[in-house]
Amino acid sequence: MAHKKMKLKSTKKKKKLSKLKILIYLICIYMGFAYTFYYSLSSKNTVSNEEFINLLVSTGNANILNEYKTTNIINKTMNIIFNIDFTKPASLLNTSILKYGYKDKESETKTISLEYNDDYSNMEELESISDYIEDPNPTNTTEPLIYLYNSHQLENYSSKDLDIYGITPNVLMASYVLRENLNKLNLNTIVEEANMSEILTKNNWNYSYSYQASRSLIEEKKNKYPTLKYFIDIHRDSISKEYSTTTINNKNYAKVMFVIGLDHDGWQSNYNLANSLNELINKYYPSMSRGIMKKEGINVNGIYNQDLSPNCILIEVGAVDNTIEEVYNTMSALADILNKYINGEA
Repeated sequence: MAHKKMKLKSTKKKKKLSKLKILIYLICIYMGFAYTFYYSLSSKNTVSNEEFINLLVSTGNANILNEYKTTNIINKTMNIIFNIDFTKPASLLNTSILKYGYKDKESETKTISLEYNDDYSNMEELESISDYIEDPNPTNTTEPLIYLYNSHQLENYSSKDLDIYGITPNVLMASYVLRENLNKLNLNTIVEEANMSEILTKNNWNYSYSYQASRSLIEEKKNKYPTLKYFIDIHRDSISKEYSTTTINNKNYAKVMFVIGLDHDGWQSNYNLANSLNELINKYYPSMSRGIMKKEGINVNGIYNQDLSPNCILIEVGAVDNTIEEVYNTMSALADILNKYINGEA
């Protein structure tokens, strides 16, 4: 009897080992196929930021990312099951592969904490992530009404599903998208094409001089285009996504917030414009606005170049974890709001 029991135990042990071997073989085959398939597709689908913006504005938000998500199905599956990220091949060597989805929180990528206007820390890290984006659709606009610019051009959005294609969403991309939406509504709009980082480097300025750099550009555009009436500085915030995102009619939007500097005599006019736009947003896109923040005092800018025009405002569009789809939806809504305001629609 003892001999039979030993045989049964031995047989069971062999069966377990056999199953484990089969499982390991299947995993190896799947990983090999997934890894090859991943790089095969990603190498074919690599696009530039400029090409992606054109796709964004030409196809709308319904299917803008479908063709760019194919390889991520594989990546996400492997990431969930084995904690492998194919965008970071080094993760293949991570022992956590044997822990079936366990993630070491200490090694997870941390969200850049960049305070929305007045904190200039972590800029070297931001520069390594975000890039200047050339105008994807340069047009010769002789009589623009609206001027969009970014004092902090490199403030980035989430690159989830896009980083493997070389796409880096940031506030400059958002400005281009807003321009295209405004131009479709016959509101002639231009985006500042100068590279802010180059201006800072040329003048030996650090990042805290960004508003000084953008000030010179605003003055230049005012002289060049007397028809300009509205000056909008587009930024993004650093709050968590739960506070920077809302859903309206089953569509996700990046929330907006207006920032008005009080350290100059004409701030009330800037505030009045922001308040009018904010009221329209609350009427037509309830929950999309986070309101109006007034800034003054020490350790803040307090002006944000808003002394240059009564119609100069700063808008925070979303935050670091918002996707470009959410930002796109918001820019479409903002274009609608600006159109309603400028044409006197209530």
